[in-house]
Amino acid sequence: MPPYSNNGNRYTPRRDYRQHHYRDSDSTSPLDDFRTAIRQGVHSLWRFWNSRGQHMVLAAALSAARRLRQNLTYNRLFSFPHLLVALWVVVLLWGERWVFHSKVESCRWSNWEHWPSGADPHHLVMVADPQLVDPHSYPGRPWPLSSFTVLVTDNYLRRSYNRLQSHLLPDSIFFLGDLFDGGREWKTTHGSFKDPEWGPHPKNEQPYLKKWNKKYGEDYWLREYARFGDIFFTPWITAGAASDVTQKRRKLVASLPGNHDLGFGSEIKIAVRNRFETYFGEGNRVDVVGNHTFVSVDTVSMSAASSDEAGQHDLREIYKPTEIFLNGLSLSKKRAVERELRFQRGETQEAMFNHQIEELERANFEDKPKIGRGVPELPTILLTHVPLYRPPGTPCGPLRERHPPTKPLKGQTDPVAPDHRNAISVTRGYQYQNVLSESDSAELVKKVGNVVYAFSGDDHDYCELTHDAKQANVPEITVKSISMVMGVTKPGFLMASLYNPLDANGKPLAGAGQPTIQTHLCLLPSQLSTYLRYATFAFICIVALTVRAFLVPFLKLPRFALDREPTNPFILPVFKAKLDDYDEYAMPSGFSASHSRHISDTRDRSGSLRSNGLIAQGRVPSPTKNSWAGNGGGSRKSHGGHHGKSSAGGKWGWSGNGGSMRGAPKILIPSESEELYNGGKWKAAASTKPNSTLGVALTELWTTVFRVAWMVVFIFGWLNWRG
Repeated sequence: MPPYSNNGNRYTPRRDYRQHHYRDSDSTSPLDDFRTAIRQGVHSLWRFWNSRGQHMVLAAALSAARRLRQNLTYNRLFSFPHLLVALWVVVLLWGERWVFHSKVESCRWSNWEHWPSGADPHHLVMVADPQLVDPHSYPGRPWPLSSFTVLVTDNYLRRSYNRLQSHLLPDSIFFLGDLFDGGREWKTTHGSFKDPEWGPHPKNEQPYLKKWNKKYGEDYWLREYARFGDIFFTPWITAGAASDVTQKRRKLVASLPGNHDLGFGSEIKIAVRNRFETYFGEGNRVDVVGNHTFVSVDTVSMSAASSDEAGQHDLREIYKPTEIFLNGLSLSKKRAVERELRFQRGETQEAMFNHQIEELERANFEDKPKIGRGVPELPTILLTHVPLYRPPGTPCGPLRERHPPTKPLKGQTDPVAPDHRNAISVTRGYQYQNVLSESDSAELVKKVGNVVYAFSGDDHDYCELTHDAKQANVPEITVKSISMVMGVTKPGFLMASLYNPLDANGKPLAGAGQPTIQTHLCLLPSQLSTYLRYATFAFICIVALTVRAFLVPFLKLPRFALDREPTNPFILPVFKAKLDDYDEYAMPSGFSASHSRHISDTRDRSGSLRSNGLIAQGRVPSPTKNSWAGNGGGSRKSHGGHHGKSSAGGKWGWSGNGGSMRGAPKILIPSESEELYNGGKWKAAASTKPNSTLGVALTELWTTVFRVAWMVVFIFGWLNWRG
C-alpha cells in the first residue's frame, strides 16, 4: 500500500506484526524455541506463585496441621479402626517375618539327626532352582505387576535364606542349578548368540525375541548376577563373620548349571556357558566336604552327545569338556582326597619333591612324588541338575507335594507302580529334558564310581527313590525348589548331615557299612496360605467396620468420621457492617441501574439480600471510599454536604467531609475454622453433618474402611521395601 500525505504528514502503513513474528520464528533454531518456552514457563510459574501459589500452599499446610491435630486426640488414636490396624500389624509381621523364623527353627539339626554321642557332623544344605524371576518368567505381565512379582519373590527368597543362615548355621551350601530363569536368553557381548538352526525358540516366545535381544544383554545379566549375590552371597558372608559358633571350613558352591542358565543339550550356546563359568566357576568339579567326595557334573552339556542332532552336526564343543572331566575323574577324586588328608594332618596340600643333591649322571628321575597313590576312596556324592533316568511312572514317595502316592489295594504292601501322578514325567521339549537318557545315566554313575547318594534339581518338587542295578542301586533325592513361584505351594531345601570320621591315613573309624549321611527336607511357608489368611482377616475387618458404622447412629457412639474441611479463610469477604439499626441499606446514588437490578435479583423470598461476592447479608458498598449507604425509607442521604442525625453519616459518621468523618465500622468475619475451634476443642459444623441415619452410617463405613486400608497397605509396602 503506497504511502500518502495527511495534512502534510507522510504516513507509511505499519508492517503486519504477525507476519514479521512468523518470519522471525522461522529463522530461530529449535533450541532457541525450547529456551523461550522454558523461560515463559518459569515466568508463568513465578507469577502464579506470587499471586495465588503462596496462599494455596499456606492454606494446605494449615489444613493439614488442623487435620493432624484432630487425628491426634486420645479418643481418636485409641478408636476401633486403629485397634484393627494394630491387629493388622501383628498379622503382617507374622506373615512377612515370624512365620519364616518358625518354619526354619523347626528344622534345627538336633531335631532330626541321630549320630553317636560326641559326634561332630558336617552340616550341609542343598538349594535347588531359585530361578530368579525376570522378564522371561512372565513376558506378558504388565508393569507394575511384573515389578511387584519380582519384589515379592525376591523377598521370599531373601527371608527364607536369611533365616537359614542365622538359625541353622550350615557349614557348606551347594546350589543345584537354575539360578536364573532367563539366564540363557540374555545376549552376550562376545561370541555367537544365534539360535542353532535345529533349535529355534518356540512360537510363544518368538514375539519377545526382538525386545529381549535389544533390551537385555550383558549389562542386564551382570545386574542379575549382582541381584543373586545380594540375596545369597551377602547373607552367607555376613553369617560367617557374625557367627559365635566355631564352624569347620565353610564352602559355598554355585557353579552347577541348569537348563535355564545355559540351555539344554544341543541347544546350548557356548558364549552363554563361558559367561556363566566366568562368574560362578567350572560346572564340572570335585570337592571334598565332610569327608565325602562331592562330584558336580554339567549334565545339561553332557546330554548334547546323546542328542538326535549329534549325528548330523558337530557338537563336540558343547559336550567335550564334560567328557574329558569324566574320563579323568578317578584321578581327580584321588588328588582331592589326598589334598584333604594332607590338610587334616597339617601338611602342605600339594606333594613335594625330596630336597637332595645328586650327580646328574646318577640322578633318579623316576623318584618323583605320586599323587593319589594308596589314597582310600571316600564315599562319593553325585550332584546333577537333571535327575537320573527312571522308568515312566516310578513313584517319588509320600513327600512329593503335587500328587501323593496312589493308595495301594487292600492287602497290598508295596507302593503302586507305575504311579504316573506321583512320578516325574519322562518327557522333553525346547531347552529341557525332565530326566537324563538311560544310557547317559548308566555311564555317568559308572564313571563317577562309588556313588552312595545322588542329588538333583530341575523338577521343583521332592522326589526320593532308589535306582535299579543298571545305575548301581543309587539312592537319589530330587530337591524341592526354594522359590514360591515354581509350582509348589510349600517350597523347601534339603539338609544333609555328614559324619565319616577318618584316621590319619583316611581309613573310616565308624566301621564298614555304617551310614555316613542323613537327610531332612525343610519346608518353608506357603505364601498362598499367607495371602489367604490376609484375605480372610480383611473380610472380618470389613464386616466389623460395617456393623460398627450402622451402630453409630442408633447407639449414639462416638463418630470417627471428621466433618467436612472448613472454608478457606483466605477467600473474601472477611468484613461485614454492623446490623444494629438497619435491616436494609439504600442503594448508593453512585450505583447505576444495572447495579440496582443485579442487587434486586439477589433478594430471596423474604425480601432480604443474599450474599454475592462483596454483598453480604444486604451490605452494599458505596462507590465512595470508606462510605456505606442505607435504604432507611429513602429519607436519608448517602452523601453530600448534609451530615445531620437523620442521615447515615450523621449517626455513624460513615460519610462526610474532611478528616472528622470516621471510617465505616466493620466487624471481622471469623473464618469457619475459628468458629469450629472453641475453647481448645473442636466442634462439628451443623451444616456438614449428614441429615440421615443412613448417611451417618455410610460416612462412617467409608471413612473407617479407607483409614484401615491405607494404613495396612502402607505397612505392607514398608515391610516389603525393607525386604
